[in-house]
Amino acid sequence: MEVLVCVKRVPMVGGRIVLREDRCHIDTTLLGFTVSPHEECAVEEAVRLTERLGGSVTVLTLGPPEAAEQLRSAVSVGAHHAVLLETERDDFGPVATARAVTRAVERLEAERGTPFDLLLLGNEAADTGDYQVGIRVAHALGRPVATGIKHLWIDGGAARARRTYRGTEELFSLPLPAVVTVKEGINLPRYPSLPGRMRAKKAAIATSVPEFEPEGLAMQTLRVPVVERKSAEVLGHGAAAVPALVEVLVSLGIVE
Repeated sequence: MEVLVCVKRVPMVGGRIVLREDRCHIDTTLLGFTVSPHEECAVEEAVRLTERLGGSVTVLTLGPPEAAEQLRSAVSVGAHHAVLLETERDDFGPVATARAVTRAVERLEAERGTPFDLLLLGNEAADTGDYQVGIRVAHALGRPVATGIKHLWIDGGAARARRTYRGTEELFSLPLPAVVTVKEGINLPRYPSLPGRMRAKKAAIATSVPEFEPEGLAMQTLRVPVVERKSAEVLGHGAAAVPALVEVLVSLGIVE
């Protein structure tokens, strides 16, 4: 079983989002980076498949040189090979990204002399939520695709994929080679072991520069939603604060 997993370097969530002056990009100066959560699960699923069936996992990403850190993270939990499509451009949208990934897959398969049995991607990226790359890559390669998958297993020469959609369970059978996009929750990603971390530090990362083609769609502006600010009011100190506290509880309907 030869599996290729596409991952994306995304800002860590939890911090305050600040936009750059152009209002088209997030200021990531004070943010850390990680692998998109759905794609962490895709890496874990690929590693589990090869542990059961044999074979290898290749992990691929498009991004700046610093994205090598996310590739090494995947190697530390069991991926065997890493490929970086290195670019400093920040205007790779889903269409341009899918083109770059498709060309990289075609090149890798030509070098291998055989197609990957399975291409795994996250259902959507955590930062942009485009939901497009996996479908576009599958269409360009002429391979069957299933999206939003929460259960996956290999049965002979086919991938069996299951998802729940609007309360209904759907089961797909895709002849290999195929493309599958998975959702967070398909598994629980493992933590890297010490030997895994050491192996990742020494891992060779194949690097190439992707060709960029402008897309028909272009970002116009981003807007950070208004967040309701809450403040605390000191009602008093000690026993003197009790009457004011009772008034607040009554106003909230907690006591009568």
